[in-house]
Amino acid sequence: MTRKSQLAAQAQQKPRPRSKSKPKKESDNGRQDSQATKLVELAEDAGVELFHTPGSDADGYALVAFDGHRETWRIGTKAFRFWLKRLYWTANKAAANSQAMQDAIGVLRGKALFDGAEYPVFVRLAEFDGAIWLDLADDDWRAVRIGQDSWEVVSNPPVRFVRPRGMSALPVPERGGNVDELRRFININDDADWLLLLAWLLAALRPNGPFPVLGIHGEQGSAKSTACRMLRGLVDPNEADLRSGPRNEQDLVIAATNGWIVALENLSKIPDWLSDALCRLATGGGFGTRELYTDGEEKLFSAKRPMMLNGITELATRPDLLDRSILISLPRIPDDKRRSEAGLWREFDTAKPRILGALMDTVSAGLANINHVVLDCEPRMADFAEWGVAVEPALDCEPGAFLAAYMRNRETANESAIESSVIAEPLLLFLDNRNEWQGTATELKMELEDIADQRVVKQKGWPKLPHFLSGEMRRIAPNLRRIGYDVEFNKSGSRRLIHITRTTPQTSDQSVPSDPCSGNGRPRASHKRPSASSSATENTEENPGLDAVDAKDADLHDCSDDRLDWINEAFP
Repeated sequence: MTRKSQLAAQAQQKPRPRSKSKPKKESDNGRQDSQATKLVELAEDAGVELFHTPGSDADGYALVAFDGHRETWRIGTKAFRFWLKRLYWTANKAAANSQAMQDAIGVLRGKALFDGAEYPVFVRLAEFDGAIWLDLADDDWRAVRIGQDSWEVVSNPPVRFVRPRGMSALPVPERGGNVDELRRFININDDADWLLLLAWLLAALRPNGPFPVLGIHGEQGSAKSTACRMLRGLVDPNEADLRSGPRNEQDLVIAATNGWIVALENLSKIPDWLSDALCRLATGGGFGTRELYTDGEEKLFSAKRPMMLNGITELATRPDLLDRSILISLPRIPDDKRRSEAGLWREFDTAKPRILGALMDTVSAGLANINHVVLDCEPRMADFAEWGVAVEPALDCEPGAFLAAYMRNRETANESAIESSVIAEPLLLFLDNRNEWQGTATELKMELEDIADQRVVKQKGWPKLPHFLSGEMRRIAPNLRRIGYDVEFNKSGSRRLIHITRTTPQTSDQSVPSDPCSGNGRPRASHKRPSASSSATENTEENPGLDAVDAKDADLHDCSDDRLDWINEAFP
């Protein structure tokens, strides 16, 4: 059959009847509702409360009633999408198409931003109604309310917590524990370091910083990672509890906005950009990046977080990060002190509710004391220093033990800052027999290069130009001031001058003086000591030994024992 005859035969055939489509369901007002409209109506009928966060970078959220409790979801997240899809399937026994889902989510976000009330949302910790709230992140969405008098577990808390992906649950805290029970799981021998570690942990349970950066270092197998995991597990457990170093600032900020504690492990060095970013994150700062799928809109992040870093060597080298850090060195683990990691974690998980309850007791006592703390002068990270003094009575330590340990740790950090500066050694040699010097950066550079070993001058970090030297002098000026050299930058006509003056008498033993907060090198504090400490009971368990990555001495005592005498002698 030819092509012409085929077309003629097709023309003679009767047209096939069109299939009848199902009529679209009409709404009460006679219009036909789209899937997107039905999705929005289903969400509203389910009693969802739409609201938005404050600020210019506000976002839409939904408070959803679910199985007897309320959950807070950001509109558009995977959990919210699945909830909305389930609503549609339950009502229609059909699946909503992707375009309808996208349109409905856009409408709900718009209603949240423009019609909803304004509430802040929180990750793990919040301050509300004069109390601290700790999200347990359990299936019932319970939280712990910590007040000045006590603490309690609360269902349906008034604080709107969000649960980023990876957040793990805390156990329900138990009463009658003791914070010293934690010490048998941490490879730490020095009482002053233990007191600082506890102070950092208790500061991490406050929603407002600033927070010192905890730097833990030690040789291979000294249980650095185990210590960091346990510390984080008592405040903000996470499926990815320890992370490798971020590739850029944006990765660091994303980690901070999706968790409360930022913990970085096995770092070999801290680049300058990361050091600056950690400083901003410790004391609070904003970060911005271009928002995806936009031409010029900026996505803003603002966060303030407790942080932990661990590595074999001391990681912080720049003075500004060292000034915000607590440095803890873990000792070597003897072979006869090692034990299985599985056994250690079983014991830790058993003790964890009691330890967490003891931390709640201590935080409650700190809240009762904090308004009565008075420091003669406030050191750097003064909020942390005041908090350490406030919780000190509940830790059953001698008055002043925390400040003594903290100021000595700051002196160690100051020494590290000077040692890490490539110009420090030739500069101190140059100033050794001088009480005063003034000149330009060019003149100082020439003086230092005459003194320094040529191998040092050829190092990558040596300032090649005078303004680089001037920048390094500005960077270490606070550290030089603490060891008795005042550095000022002046201008005389067109000449920019560096003026260095010795402020302490020269002695044969050029020891590092204490922080200049007070004449004796230590700020003094006063507060009313509570008549009774927290309800923690004395831990009488024997030291069980340590695992393959964790160990400690068999003979460990309270931070209040006589091994703190050296602190009192050093700081009368």
